[in-house]
Amino acid sequence: MTELDANSAAGPLTLLFGRDVTLAVGICAMCGTTGPLGETVMYGPAPGAVLRCPQCSNVLMTIVEAPDRLLATMPGLRLLSVPTGGTS
Repeated sequence: MTELDANSAAGPLTLLFGRDVTLAVGICAMCGTTGPLGETVMYGPAPGAVLRCPQCSNVLMTIVEAPDRLLATMPGLRLLSVPTGGTS
């Protein structure tokens, strides 16, 4: 598979979350690395996108586009923090 910058997954991620989440911050469940989804390593795009931790290569997320749905898993994320745009 081809190694790509995870910003290449912006399309499927937007379909899944309803907004651009490449700036959403995730924490790797294996090594604890924290960073934006856009800084992960993506493999794909066919048959789906696999996002891996840039430090330990743990699978953080998979996204597969089926004809009538998106299938996603997030086995390697301890936490995903998606900004809402509101003030705190």
